[in-house]
Amino acid sequence: MTNIPAVRAFCEAWTSRDAEKIAALMTEDCFYHNVPMEPVVGRPAITQFIRGFLGDAQTVDFEILSIAEAEDGTVLTERVDHFDYGGRRVALPVMGSFKLKDGLVARWLDYFDMAPFAGAAAE
Repeated sequence: MTNIPAVRAFCEAWTSRDAEKIAALMTEDCFYHNVPMEPVVGRPAITQFIRGFLGDAQTVDFEILSIAEAEDGTVLTERVDHFDYGGRRVALPVMGSFKLKDGLVARWLDYFDMAPFAGAAAE
């Protein structure tokens, strides 16, 4: 069985901008690390982090450019995450690594540069 459909569903859930819906696709003890930031552990803390990360985004779209699964089930994504904050648009190139347990994201690492967010905030 492949973990790719679960990761695609997780990325698609971000279009809802619903932190609870997104976090429900993670294990209770999930480890989440946006590598430029500090890691967040556990579904309640991740839910709170996602709320803040989304802020007042009007739209969110995780565009998957490439996706692959390693022999151990780890799913790797090359993405452009698009955020629209009332006309301030951010296109964030991201490399993601997802480990799953029982169909839920148990470990999620995203590697990206915070500069696009800083630039959008300055507009």
